[in-house]
Amino acid sequence: MRSGSSFRGRDSADELAHNQRMKVRELANSICERLQRHKYQALLVGGCVRDLLLGREPADYDVATDATPVEVAGLFPESVPVGAQFGVMLIPKDALKVEVATFRSDVGYRDGRHPDRVVYSKTPQQDVQRRDFTINGLLMRHDTGEVRDFVGGREDLRAGIIRAIGEPQCRFGEDKLRMMRAVRFAARLAFKIEPATFRAIERHSVEIRETSAERLREELTKMLTEGAARRAFELMEETGLLAQVLPEIAAMKGVEQPPEFHPEGDVWIHTRLMLEKLEKGASPTLAWGVLLHDVGKPPTYQSAEETGDRIRFNHHVDVGVKMAEAICRQLRFSNDETEQIVALVANHMRFGAVESMKKATLKRFLRLPRFDEHMELHRLDCLSSHRNLDSYEFIQRFLDETPPEQVRPERLLTGDDLLAMGYSPGPQFARILREVEDAQLEGKIRTKEQAREYTLKHFEQKQARVGRMAGLSCL
Repeated sequence: MRSGSSFRGRDSADELAHNQRMKVRELANSICERLQRHKYQALLVGGCVRDLLLGREPADYDVATDATPVEVAGLFPESVPVGAQFGVMLIPKDALKVEVATFRSDVGYRDGRHPDRVVYSKTPQQDVQRRDFTINGLLMRHDTGEVRDFVGGREDLRAGIIRAIGEPQCRFGEDKLRMMRAVRFAARLAFKIEPATFRAIERHSVEIRETSAERLREELTKMLTEGAARRAFELMEETGLLAQVLPEIAAMKGVEQPPEFHPEGDVWIHTRLMLEKLEKGASPTLAWGVLLHDVGKPPTYQSAEETGDRIRFNHHVDVGVKMAEAICRQLRFSNDETEQIVALVANHMRFGAVESMKKATLKRFLRLPRFDEHMELHRLDCLSSHRNLDSYEFIQRFLDETPPEQVRPERLLTGDDLLAMGYSPGPQFARILREVEDAQLEGKIRTKEQAREYTLKHFEQKQARVGRMAGLSCL
């Protein structure tokens, strides 16, 4: 939940991330220095230069050089070819890594992602022409901070513009995912997409389907977790990309909701409000849970005229669970991620009943894996609609007042205990153990002896009947 200790934990995580980024920068600088000592050109390039000029702390550093992959490997024996056919080598150190790419021109992109062949060059001017956007085509000397700009990137940085280098449709033809990257950069940096670049995305949006599921998932997850999710998905919708990548989300637009519960408007407005409130660095599963929590509403919508009282979405959770699971499978999420995202969708409506739940039911609810994500989704859901946080605050109070060992106590009885008590293995084992645990969670029993007595009292008649039937069968 959102306690002071969680914020202190986040401060510590931020400090660790800062230290890690400083070490990556030191590694990149040392790589440039070694290359230069051996008479090669070496420049920081791409996103790290963009972020440095914007006063942001880069998470990654890339180096561009006129040294060939073979020459890079000779200077850095620890280097790993990650795209040697494209002139890219990875130089690791401890848990850090920096990519070093040879100046090159790319020729042909028949698969919509990789060049058919590359031609090494000796000048950075040629190299930057193959990159995606002007703000990512800047180079910088690591030692002096001198910026080399051959594509107008500094001017676009100052103006807040995302502009494709050269002809937009050619850049997007080389790698279809660049259309989504344009959207993500525009949202993350609060920039505008230059008109010709925007029109090219609109015209070619259907081609995004040619991108692999894994790359789409990664790009969408970045959009959701970089702190500008609402704007990113608005741009996805405006460019036509959303209807191609996630038509189930695009279908939310215009789907009205009952104003007594959702005064903010339709399902699309509600979802965007929640995305806007997602914190930067939110866990990917929480972010996807927010995006998909109401995905079952469009196909289950019933108007007030149809129901005779008000707008309803009967069984939208059940439908949403199936849709969320299908989307996760389509985008190749791991089983663990899929399970958590689906659980967030499946349980988001249960909060309305927490104050009337039996203690056993409530405690089991609180024991859901990563329950803090369920809580945060519910909080965002409330703040983006009726703003009633009674259920959220009820659970907070319950958790504050209830020792953890009472929420998740050690079981009083096990299957082995039931065997020792003379019960035969069978379907009733699970029922007995669950009812005993319910009594324990309700506070009706507290010791192993009380659990045995409870079991004998509530299940002995059935057991006796089983025994009598067994005796009759022997006659």
